Amino acid sequence: MTSSLSPELFRVIDANLNRLKEGIRVIEDIMRYRDNNKELSVKLKELRHKSRINEYKKLLQYRDSINDVLRTSTKSEQSRTDITSIILANFKRAQESSRVLEELFKLHDISYSENFKYIRYELYNLEREVILQEK
Repeated sequence: MTSSLSPELFRVIDANLNRLKEGIRVIEDIMRYRDNNKELSVKLKELRHKSRINEYKKLLQYRDSINDVLRTSTKSEQSRTDITSIILANFKRAQESSRVLEELFKLHDISYSENFKYIRYELYNLEREVILQEK
């Protein structure tokens, strides 16, 4: 990454990469272990693996999770009504993070930006497929 991105933007990228992969992983594991759905599990795993950048060590230099001003969970984060609400929350988390990454990487590397745009649209499609099949 170039020096055109400030340490604060590296932190934004790092947090959103983590959030994106974590959100996908929650859904992937539900599809894999609860539903035994190999097709959806594989699609989600592939998206999670596409959620990478080459400059990972650079991001770690600016990580400061201890001093994150919103580290404490909110009431809405602590409350889920059923498994569908967990799946939906994690789709939204991943979609929002991929959008942040898409936008920020327009400042650095358009190929990264396009990759995160692709991931976002795939998540929209998978969300529809998964949620509509929920009981």
